[in-house]
Amino acid sequence: MQKKNASILALLTISFCSFNNPKPPVKLPYKDAKLPIEKRVADLLSRMTVEEKIRQLDMYWGHEVANMRGHEAESMSDSAKINIGKHGIGSVHDLYPLTAAITNQIQRYALEKTRLGIPVLFIEEGLHGYEGLGSTTFPTPMALAGAWDTTIVHKAGRIAATEVRAHGVNMILGPVLCLPRDPRWGRVEETYGEDPYLAAANGVAMVKGMQGNKLSDPDAVLAEPKHFAVHGIPEAGSNMAPVNMGVREARSSFLYVFEKAVKEGGAMGMMAAYSEIDGIPCVDNHWLLTDVLRKEWGFKGFVLSDLGAIKMSLNSHRVASDPVDALAQTINAGLDMQFYDFPHPQFLTAMTTALKSKQLSLASLNRAVSDVLRVKFMLGLFDHPYIEEGLLKKVNRTDASRAVALQAAQEGISLLKNENSVLPLGPNVHKVAVIGPLAQSTYLGGYANKQGRGVAIVDALKQRAGDKLDVKFETGYSSDTSSSAQSENLQKAVNTVNGSDVAIVVLGEDINEVGEGKDRSSLDLNAQQIRLIQAVYKTGKPTVVVLFNGRPLCINWVAKKIPAIVESWFLGDMGGLAVADVLLGNVNPSGKLPMTFPRSVGQLPYYYNHKPTSRHVYVDQDTSALFPFGHGLSYTTFQYSGLNISPANIPVNGSVNVSVSIKNTGKVEGTEVVQLYLRDVISSVTTPVKSLKGFKRISLKPGESGIVNFKLDNKELMLWNRQMKEVVEPGEFKVMVGSSSEDIRARGSFYVK
Repeated sequence: MQKKNASILALLTISFCSFNNPKPPVKLPYKDAKLPIEKRVADLLSRMTVEEKIRQLDMYWGHEVANMRGHEAESMSDSAKINIGKHGIGSVHDLYPLTAAITNQIQRYALEKTRLGIPVLFIEEGLHGYEGLGSTTFPTPMALAGAWDTTIVHKAGRIAATEVRAHGVNMILGPVLCLPRDPRWGRVEETYGEDPYLAAANGVAMVKGMQGNKLSDPDAVLAEPKHFAVHGIPEAGSNMAPVNMGVREARSSFLYVFEKAVKEGGAMGMMAAYSEIDGIPCVDNHWLLTDVLRKEWGFKGFVLSDLGAIKMSLNSHRVASDPVDALAQTINAGLDMQFYDFPHPQFLTAMTTALKSKQLSLASLNRAVSDVLRVKFMLGLFDHPYIEEGLLKKVNRTDASRAVALQAAQEGISLLKNENSVLPLGPNVHKVAVIGPLAQSTYLGGYANKQGRGVAIVDALKQRAGDKLDVKFETGYSSDTSSSAQSENLQKAVNTVNGSDVAIVVLGEDINEVGEGKDRSSLDLNAQQIRLIQAVYKTGKPTVVVLFNGRPLCINWVAKKIPAIVESWFLGDMGGLAVADVLLGNVNPSGKLPMTFPRSVGQLPYYYNHKPTSRHVYVDQDTSALFPFGHGLSYTTFQYSGLNISPANIPVNGSVNVSVSIKNTGKVEGTEVVQLYLRDVISSVTTPVKSLKGFKRISLKPGESGIVNFKLDNKELMLWNRQMKEVVEPGEFKVMVGSSSEDIRARGSFYVK
């Protein structure tokens, strides 16, 4: 009996201890950071209701979750709780939080108050620096491409990602990897130029810069190349217009850039374009979004619609009968998330209806949701959802980041013409007339914060020159004054030029005629600018034109008459200082054009890597480019010699080494961008007359020589043959090395056996 009582007492003791020391709750597999991401995704997906799944494919507007102060969010709003609800939401855009405390608060609600605790993905713009107020703004992508320096592009991407993530934002809509073969298109400034190789090199550098070593790091964000695909050559240069192109050309040039971003850059986001290719909207194109992107390239990220692109299938393309049909087509094709296409209740209802009617398969829905969840896990949002709120002050717009922005701007400037060495401004120049309202512009370029300001060219010149130069400014014209006032403005400008040693006239594009949705039928300077530059020219004073523009312009009269022309593009918040440095000779220009300058819109599309029969022969104008792709002068000169190609014969899977000697034959230190082009002499399908396949920057002191080496991989020799297979074909390949696509200094050949 005593023994029995002892046993009962022991059991009671164990029970009491267990009651007071309960076992910790079992961690659900999707919350276990030690498990592989795919297992976590599968576990979470299995626990989700249909509504929770659908809401992960929806994007919300910043105003729906925050109290906004203009462009920026200053606090979480009460409406956020209603919109996030118990089921969560996929993403938020147009938020631009002033601090990480705002995103942390929204994220905390999503994690703690929803049934499954799925975090929110915060998505913003940042093509050349974060679009949030007070961030570092780099030159526009076109200007970054003008530097031909992927190292500086990578640095810009790292800085942008660091500033973006410090705000609590996880994803950036960029880079733009379209190839703009028609400069009438307003979004040219957002691209890296017309060439597939150059655009791919810069695109990979930017993607790697943004995504960093690991997406979950506090200085990395998800990159989202756009617009997929073949969006940069819309019919008539009109944004969102149809693209008329065969599969072979699309694969050879336009898809090549995105493939590099995915395979080499590791891009985990992708934006489907508004446009259609050969009659099929990109958002509905299964071949594009599934067969090519996912199956061929192994893309593991998620695909976002461009703003309203799904709805266009319904009301523009007319390939869908209603929202149910439109959404079913796009999700089945491989798209994952809508971008403000349909109001949230309508989106939920239409998706639910599509599932019930079997227009949308459950497998397609699960695939789309898995894609979104995967990137959220990769970003560490489940395990480390909150950003250190003091981080922003440490990393935002530092002296180091501004120095990189300045260097990028300096390198992106191209000297197009410099007769009689008008530039740099020499010791005999004491008085300078700066002319044109654009000289006062602080515009940073498209997709930069509209409240942000750069340093105007005239102010920068005064700042850099100090008391060494007497700088006078006149607008010369104004768009909102009477004809008599216009004449008075022009006369003031002429008088100022007459009283100076040199005139610097800033011409180009007003912000109302460049950017998204601002396509042009003409690429000429406007009448007021032509009148101004012609009046300045008549004074006989040495004149420099600085171009302030987002796309190539037809400046035939300027190119013929004005001795010095500088292409600055839109250079971000350090741009004015970079222009002043080049004008004063503090920096020797090294930029090269990433896009051809046509003589007229009648030549369009006009790009250097055209097919042999694309001749642009007209009876009423010169057939050549005004300024060719890759063109850019220096304050010094460079000599090319000793081209070496080894081996002379290679197998189809071989590689070739090309080297050339470069010597600085001038009187000042300078940097040359050495460009390597190839021509496949005889092939089964037509190929371009020349294609860029390598470039290197080399800096040399006066009299100094250096060797530039290139390695041509067999992948750069491939073409899509008549059987639509990507192969290297035997035969001769001509090698052309030079200072531009037209200024070839050394030639040779090798053979594929």
